[in-house]
Amino acid sequence: MSGIDTPRTQTGEHPRSRLRTSVQVRVGGLPGAFWVLWGGSLVNRLGSMVNPFLSLYLTAVRGVSLADTGIVLAVVGVGSVLSQPLGGFLADRFGRRVALTGGMLANGATLLALGHAQSLTVLVGCCFVLGITIDLFRPAAQALVADAVPDADRTRAYGLLLWAVNLGFSVAMVMGGFLASHGFQLIFWLDAGACTAFGVLVWLAIPETRPAVREATAGGYRTVLRDRVMLAFAGIIVVYAIVFQQAFATLPLAMKAAALPNSAYGIVMGINGIVVIAMQPLIGHRLTALDKSRVLATGFAVAACGNALAATASATAGYALAVAVSTLGEILVFATTAAVVAALAPASLRGRYNGLIGMAWGTGFLIAPVMGTRLLDTGSTPLWLSCAALCLVASLGQLSLAPSLRRRAAG
Repeated sequence: MSGIDTPRTQTGEHPRSRLRTSVQVRVGGLPGAFWVLWGGSLVNRLGSMVNPFLSLYLTAVRGVSLADTGIVLAVVGVGSVLSQPLGGFLADRFGRRVALTGGMLANGATLLALGHAQSLTVLVGCCFVLGITIDLFRPAAQALVADAVPDADRTRAYGLLLWAVNLGFSVAMVMGGFLASHGFQLIFWLDAGACTAFGVLVWLAIPETRPAVREATAGGYRTVLRDRVMLAFAGIIVVYAIVFQQAFATLPLAMKAAALPNSAYGIVMGINGIVVIAMQPLIGHRLTALDKSRVLATGFAVAACGNALAATASATAGYALAVAVSTLGEILVFATTAAVVAALAPASLRGRYNGLIGMAWGTGFLIAPVMGTRLLDTGSTPLWLSCAALCLVASLGQLSLAPSLRRRAAG
């Protein structure tokens, strides 16, 4: 008998055992390929500073007008619309590793070219290529998770991936805000280096996960476009993407119009990552047991509340609160969206299904800067209230689609 009793909880469980159980529930049982992807995503996001500060770079450094900035950002959106369908094709045709590594290396090269572009014509061309390359890797990454992780663990896995992305993002935003106040060149080099590191890590450490047998030669996008449930879901994502992208397209401009410094935008967007880091481990593992459509509808509604708060903000604290609330909705939306696509897609078409949902995001990103800058010209209140209304439309649309998703899951 020992002289000192080990502390126990009211249930008689040792605190260490309880901690191990808690960690196992949240991160246990996932394959090594997933963790390599997780680590690479973290590294990539630590350097992802160009896109959030692109509108400030164009206006403050290159002297592009507000109206032309909206057009240039829309060009990025055009490229993004093409990016993920292309990435999905590459992931299904040539494998996840080729698509992911190739996309990252191409994105790094484009960032360096953009950072040295001078004329508006060259800037537009680089931004178009940036739009194509920035998300070229994403369908491969999402398909890789679906390939490697069992269905019961996918929502948890996608949530953990979101956690890594936002851990890196929160650090990158604070660093980016500081660096942007002292010049932008280093931002471009750091972002390009992070892309290269991610691509090389995947190539060296992850085996190919694409299914060896591709049913009926894997079909094609024509097969995907015949899936009406998937098309309806993609339409809902377009609506939410228009709102989500305002955090990058118009929020920095709205804060600048309120006489807030660049560093304030970095701090406010860093709140996004902090909320995900704090909240995702608490709720991510619980989402698997819940109805995905209800989780999504709730996420859209919470995002509506965040945008409504932004309409009343005029100082850093007000914008920080609005972003924090919107981020709670983002946690619910992102992990669950990827799990819905993984459930709808045949194994041989996972790249293309993720390419289609990526195209939906890209379409939203294309519309967002044009709509957002035009509304911002009339004031920030119309912009954020319009965003809140769109989130509510997405929430109602998801509830309407829920019975079809449940039938597909049961089938």
